[in-house]
Amino acid sequence: MENLDFLTRYINTASPTGFEWSGQQLWLDYIKPYVDTHIVDTYGSVVGVINPDAPYKVVIEAHADEISWFVNYITDDGYIYVRRNGGSDVMIAPSMRVNIHTDKGIVKGIFGYPAIHVRDTAKDEAPNLKTIFIDCGAKNKEELTEMGVHVGCVVTFVDEFMVLNDRFYVGRALDNRIGGYMIAQVARMLKENNIQLDYGLYIVNAVQEEIGLRGAEMISRRIKPDVAIVTDVTHDTQSPAYKKLEQGDVSCNKGPVLTFGPAVQNNLLRMIRNVAKEKEIPVQLAAVSRSTGTDTDSFAYSAEGVASALISLPLKYMHTTVETVHRDDVENVIKLMYEVLVQLKAGHDFRYFS
Repeated sequence: MENLDFLTRYINTASPTGFEWSGQQLWLDYIKPYVDTHIVDTYGSVVGVINPDAPYKVVIEAHADEISWFVNYITDDGYIYVRRNGGSDVMIAPSMRVNIHTDKGIVKGIFGYPAIHVRDTAKDEAPNLKTIFIDCGAKNKEELTEMGVHVGCVVTFVDEFMVLNDRFYVGRALDNRIGGYMIAQVARMLKENNIQLDYGLYIVNAVQEEIGLRGAEMISRRIKPDVAIVTDVTHDTQSPAYKKLEQGDVSCNKGPVLTFGPAVQNNLLRMIRNVAKEKEIPVQLAAVSRSTGTDTDSFAYSAEGVASALISLPLKYMHTTVETVHRDDVENVIKLMYEVLVQLKAGHDFRYFS
């Protein structure tokens, strides 16, 4: 129950890309009892560290930021037009409630949209950045300014975490604060089970993934790890509109997804698969043609190259306010990462040959 309370508070705390500090502070406060020390970098990535003096360094990582909007233009009569901060979906914006984050606090708003009565529905076009707008109930631009709203304020959807049918976790920003939750649980389990690692473990919650994997790029250069195991979400392809022939066959409640691709170090991936088999943890497989599109790429190609792998969590309805994951998949990702770390030994050489 305590862990679910943390997950609820963490998901409900806005952490838009470039403005992640509220969620990061909450995450750090939670993980502090389970680590020896911590790092906070200039842009807000947070790292809990176990055995900070050990020369062999292992990372487990997730990203903390969520997609959002920026105030881009304010009309004289007080309507707000926006631009994306990350991969925000214009299609879901109309009629959504929003929080505008200002120096004076949260300003409430709504994405208004013309009523169906006044539209020629036979000629309806999909919403786009030129047609969606935010209404804060302000009479003009001057009133919005007095409220603290200005160009550059970040905007997030108003939505809250819930449990669906006693088995699915639902909310905005499960991509990828559910990852932050999972790596925190790994740290908790190591502490509570009194596991003594013979290497340094860096539990990384990175910023700015949604705009190009930037937080991981920065923190990887600082840590200079030997191994990196990244967790992020991936598409459940069972719900309508997905094409398995193109996007693979991935399902919620069938276990973590292990990815094959150039950025994934095959010996590390083989180790993870062997651990999953030994511990009877169900896994699914996926392939990428070039990059994984996750922080795995930033770690893999940092410095002289880092043995990296990706453990993904199947998720429905990515980049919406109802992102959905199965509770058992969450627990299995946690278990798999934990078991891999427990059997890993300092100095393990992942090179294909020497």
